Amino acid sequence: MRTALLTALCLFAACQAPDLRTDDTPADTPLPPGSDFEGPAFEFEEVVPGIYHARGTGSLAVGSHGAVIVNEDDVLLVESHISPAAAHAVVNEIEALTDKPVRYVVNTHFHFDHAHGNQIYPPDVHVIGHEVTREMLVNGGSMGRSYQTFLGGLPAQIAALEERIEGIEDEEERTEAEGMLAYMKNYQAGQDATVPTGPNTTLSERMTLFRGDREIRLLFFGRGHTGGDVVVHLPAERVIVTGDLLVPGLPFMGDGYLDEWVQTLEHLKGQEFDWVLPGHGSPFQDRERITYLQDYMRDLQAQAVALHAEGLSYEEAAARIDMTDHAERYPQITGPGVSAVAVLRVFELLDGGS
Repeated sequence: MRTALLTALCLFAACQAPDLRTDDTPADTPLPPGSDFEGPAFEFEEVVPGIYHARGTGSLAVGSHGAVIVNEDDVLLVESHISPAAAHAVVNEIEALTDKPVRYVVNTHFHFDHAHGNQIYPPDVHVIGHEVTREMLVNGGSMGRSYQTFLGGLPAQIAALEERIEGIEDEEERTEAEGMLAYMKNYQAGQDATVPTGPNTTLSERMTLFRGDREIRLLFFGRGHTGGDVVVHLPAERVIVTGDLLVPGLPFMGDGYLDEWVQTLEHLKGQEFDWVLPGHGSPFQDRERITYLQDYMRDLQAQAVALHAEGLSYEEAAARIDMTDHAERYPQITGPGVSAVAVLRVFELLDGGS
């Protein structure tokens, strides 16, 4: 599980659910499971007029960051986030920004923290993604490696915290632990209610939406973070929304294609933009981060290939790979050793996997 999601404390012994209903919602319509929190769940940073970066506040597990694009007559959201509850919350909370309806939602890729809110949208909302994204959501791929890496241990962690709480005597510490337990159980309830749902509209290479005087390009440059990464480019506003294809730090690589990812990023460099709105981390303007990530990936791929040829296991190789030459650009690198799941992925592809 993502550490940030587990350590974002909801310090309320009995959190109250906010009103996520719209004016057209029947009064007895239940909120999605996992909606037991005190809002707001999101904060919205207006990067250029009408285009916002949406980030979780910590009161609710929302997973990825997204974008809100307010057009002349409607709204396009990038990402549906980690659960129906998170998707419902963002739709409710953007009413503070605009009264225009959500008509489009883009999944940048299939990972659970970006697309597990799809099920809340009615058929008249176009949920758009790459063909691979739909396939993975429909066939259970979004419950695979990334999901198990970050969320597979949640039930055991809840049980362990419940056991620990029984032995806590300090009242303040116990209240804090109980707040964390409530947060985690609410998180689990949201996951239990999720039915992975694919986009109802797909693309293979590109799609362009014209909403009023705004041009919105949906582009697939090749495999990278997954087999179907889509970026959202607003050429007039010089903004690009990249999902996890490009983030400020090092992305999860367990479902990636490192050698192809480098070339996909080269295509990204060819686009005209000033602002990057990433799937994790804050908006940034430093285009050199593309080159930094390419350099890191080339080095990681080369070292992994060499150790694979020596017959090492992926665990042994992960412990030996030394990426400290990149520490100045990625401060989380403090010594030799890399994520084992990234090396596992490289080895899988070298062994003929897909």
